[in-house]
Amino acid sequence: MRVLLYTGKGGVGKTSVSAATALYCAELGYRTLVMSTDPAHSLTDSFGQHIRSEPTPLAKNLWGLEIDPFREIEENWAIVKDYLSTLFASQGVNDIVAEELSILPGMDELFSLLKIRNFYEQNAYDVIVVDCAPTGATLRLLHFPEMIGWYMRRLFHVQRKVVGTIRKFTDEIFSIPLPREEVYDTVERLYKRVGDMKAVLADPEVTSIRLVLNPEKMVIEETRRAYTYLNLFGFVCDAVIANKVLPDEVTDKYFAEWKASQQRYLEEVEASFGLLPIFKVRLYEREVVGIKALRQMAKDLYGDCDPTDHFAEVKPMRIVKRGKDYWLELHLPFTEKGEIHLLRRGDELIIRVGTIKRHLVLPHILAKQEPKGAKIEDGILQIRFGTS
Repeated sequence: MRVLLYTGKGGVGKTSVSAATALYCAELGYRTLVMSTDPAHSLTDSFGQHIRSEPTPLAKNLWGLEIDPFREIEENWAIVKDYLSTLFASQGVNDIVAEELSILPGMDELFSLLKIRNFYEQNAYDVIVVDCAPTGATLRLLHFPEMIGWYMRRLFHVQRKVVGTIRKFTDEIFSIPLPREEVYDTVERLYKRVGDMKAVLADPEVTSIRLVLNPEKMVIEETRRAYTYLNLFGFVCDAVIANKVLPDEVTDKYFAEWKASQQRYLEEVEASFGLLPIFKVRLYEREVVGIKALRQMAKDLYGDCDPTDHFAEVKPMRIVKRGKDYWLELHLPFTEKGEIHLLRRGDELIIRVGTIKRHLVLPHILAKQEPKGAKIEDGILQIRFGTS
């Protein structure tokens, strides 16, 4: 199975690119599912067909899915949600506000991605194309496994034992309701599912993330940051798609400066993402809506290429041995030395790049050694570990 995730700044055309890619995959004979993790679903508009919250046939070999986040939350989070609502209400929080607070930010998108693991286990499709939420939400979503893992390692097991011991005496002496075993069971199941999902998304043989941009300054800057952060968390990007490029046949003087500006930014994109292939697709005369328009976009975008191919082999992280020392290398393009902060805490290495932080659980071979220094060269953060 191949999983292709398309993300980028809001408004760059991720949904159209995702839909066109899925249609092309289906027409190449792959059993293809196109789905959205963006709560503001647009696949229905793109295909001009109603897509339900279960796989909906759209064309030969092609199904669409727009997940109902409320139903997913009820099915996967109801027990914890009820407990948190009761907990907040016991502290004087308004019932409606307590209900809203019981749903963590990004949970609707998270349960959308958890579907990928289900389909992977079932081998239901050859290709899953994911129309992701805008960049910021996608980064938060892909960071979720790290976050919930930190809470599980730090709080879950200890708190479960403590609460179990306390409950042997009585709940009545406490002013707040204590969580029952089923609450912990639900969180533990979610933790395992999230870990399984991360394993699929971080497997370069299965999953590729593709960055969609327009040749504009602010969009390129956000895409650079996204590329850095995706590498920080170990996800593989294998292509950049420059969308809405003014074609050569546009000669009107009104667009002359706009075309010149786009050309400058396209050169910047080529220079910035040199390791990744850059696919370009033109700005069309009308909206890309419906099978015919999507088919044309796919043809213009991929030509004779198969969208399921691995377009680049860039490893976000690796461990190498040089002499007696081990080096942990992280691919962090567009990053300066002053932006990176490192902290060792137990078997974790905390890496902060700008405002984004990752708690990296060190493999055994590094956990038993001490970091001895770090440097960044050509966009590669190199951290040296040794015993002396």
